[in-house]
Amino acid sequence: MADPRRRIPRTDHLLADARFAEAARRLGTPLVKAAITAAQQRARAGEITAERVADDALAALPATASSLRPVLNATGVLVHTNLGRAPLSAAALDAVRAAGGCTDVEFDLADGERARRGRGALAALAAAVPDAEAVHVVNNNAAALLLCALALAQDKEIVLSRGELVEIGDGFRIPELLAATGARLREVGTTNRTSLADYAGAIGPRTGFVLKVHPSNFQVTGFTAAVGVAELVGLGAPVVADIGSGLMRPEPALPHEPDAATLLRAGADLVTASGDKLLGGPQAGLLLGRRALVDGLRRHPAARALRVDKLTLAALEATLLGPRPPVPAALRADVGALLGRARRLADALSGGGVDALAVDSVAVVGGGGAPGVELPSAAVSLPGHWAGRLRAGDPAVVGRVERGRCLLDLRTIAAQDDRVVLAAVLAAR
Repeated sequence: MADPRRRIPRTDHLLADARFAEAARRLGTPLVKAAITAAQQRARAGEITAERVADDALAALPATASSLRPVLNATGVLVHTNLGRAPLSAAALDAVRAAGGCTDVEFDLADGERARRGRGALAALAAAVPDAEAVHVVNNNAAALLLCALALAQDKEIVLSRGELVEIGDGFRIPELLAATGARLREVGTTNRTSLADYAGAIGPRTGFVLKVHPSNFQVTGFTAAVGVAELVGLGAPVVADIGSGLMRPEPALPHEPDAATLLRAGADLVTASGDKLLGGPQAGLLLGRRALVDGLRRHPAARALRVDKLTLAALEATLLGPRPPVPAALRADVGALLGRARRLADALSGGGVDALAVDSVAVVGGGGAPGVELPSAAVSLPGHWAGRLRAGDPAVVGRVERGRCLLDLRTIAAQDDRVVLAAVLAAR
């Protein structure tokens, strides 16, 4: 009898098939070849028949050439670092698609000459924070602090409180970042109490700047004392305030979270912030403040290494000028509306044979913002073992497990995605 493995279609024959040719055009030939090879290996191992190779390979092709998968964030963490932080608004996504090809990022179409890079995004940022004399954008907030240290404090001292020697995600420590620039850290005060006299005693001719770091991912309570920006301004050294979470203006839902406008009015010479947290935009480091200092940062040789690409500039401008992005919208969501959505989803799921309940929930800001702040929310409660099923779905739905139940918190799910959640849960049966 003829060996059935001889009937396995050859790779070149499959690539000539119109279905695979279209897939190669969309995904690239290497990905298509890999899927074909894997299906051929399964046929040789007897897992599928030779006649199933083509269909098996087509079914295994990814939706895109990227390995990243779309995820519905049902964790109740508004800015989830592991899920890419802030989801972009529809306006920002449209802007990214428009900027994907050739674009006038550094070109003046009117006169055909070179223009300032990202001028639209910079103008939008300046308009959002009129208290800033000038603005600049780098690739994240750590880069913003790095540039400040390189330009203002190389071979000089950075004065900061011991209570603000912050470690953020994945073991990243701000003091180590600053020391790597050649600046010397002059620590003042103690972990829980730092006074104005502590700062004043440390400032001298070798001071590059005073740094205020918002402890955005932890709280120190009890016997504490700290010094505000307004008090530091009179000490005669530039004051740089790192607000981290990216609020441009005061936010009623987070009355204790620092914002750029307020700190600039208080006299901060520079404010640094993240673009992909509470602002709700792409990853970026925002620098706002005195014109002379911002211009010096922009002209520093390291600024080229830290600059953002055209896609980031497009998304940032659209975030600032367009409709409210998902993160600020989630922050201000109405709790009654969330509970109504949870009840409707739970009813629909129960009708489909799923053990689902609408329950009260508590969401948080996340992403190193507003530590200790709890946001009342509502969730759909499922048996705990559903968490793994939903993560394996397409799209993946990521909830959180509490007391043996899988909670799908709706504060981090847009209302228009409720039907997607419903379909995902029903499919996971």
